[in-house]
Amino acid sequence: MSLRFTVLSSGSTGNATVIQNDEATLMIDVGLSCKRTEQLLEEQGLSGKQIDGILVTHEHSDHIKGLGAFARKYDVPIYANENTWEALTKHVGAIADEKRIVMQTGEARDFGDLRVESYGISHDAAEPVGYSFYEGDTKLSVTTDLGYMSDKVREAVIDSDVLVMESNHDVEMLRMGRYPWNIKRRILGDMGHLSNEAAGEALGEVVTGNTRRAYLAHLSRDHNMMDLARMSVQNVMEDNGHFFKESEFQLRDTYYDKPTPWDTVHAKSPVRL
Repeated sequence: MSLRFTVLSSGSTGNATVIQNDEATLMIDVGLSCKRTEQLLEEQGLSGKQIDGILVTHEHSDHIKGLGAFARKYDVPIYANENTWEALTKHVGAIADEKRIVMQTGEARDFGDLRVESYGISHDAAEPVGYSFYEGDTKLSVTTDLGYMSDKVREAVIDSDVLVMESNHDVEMLRMGRYPWNIKRRILGDMGHLSNEAAGEALGEVVTGNTRRAYLAHLSRDHNMMDLARMSVQNVMEDNGHFFKESEFQLRDTYYDKPTPWDTVHAKSPVRL
């Protein structure tokens, strides 16, 4: 099977991603209802019974809405750092002690031959994290809700074969949008979300010749558009000297209402951008 993944849903209405290899099937976040999560899993040929563990990024509702119900129904262990556990416990209901696994920021865990490493990110939550996944020479990194690209995040995700990276908003659309100014200021700040331009700059810092694809994730439905995000990110990358052919590197979309097709993360390639 090799390492593969599907982004079940991405955006402010709910987030969930499945990562799978021959020995483990893991899910990052359950930000939709249990029923909707089950529907999306079924669309991808899976059931909740196949999930071996849930990795939590942070306690905001669009990442944990269905977490408690799903974990209880399918008896799935939940992995989160201590501060996130403290923040999310009141929102997820009763979870058996043996299913409450503390995975500290920066810790690595092996699920068979699938290794998971967490790393701290900047967001207005208790102790938010992103995750990188390794199988042999392959590397997949998933980073959303990212206020800015810190040195630690850059070190954690650089040279990934595939990246899932936040490209949340167009700055001008957000500034002209209907949100109150305090919310706009939060989104634009270092503990908010990456704009399209910031995502392009971030990708320019971490994409190498081994990186085959980057998925643009957590797009705002009010203050972004898929085509705009893709064009803005590509323009910024090119401005920073990252010119690429589609056969060498691709920007791909994620969706709030349907999963991305399964994507197999292949071994590193010698192609250089």
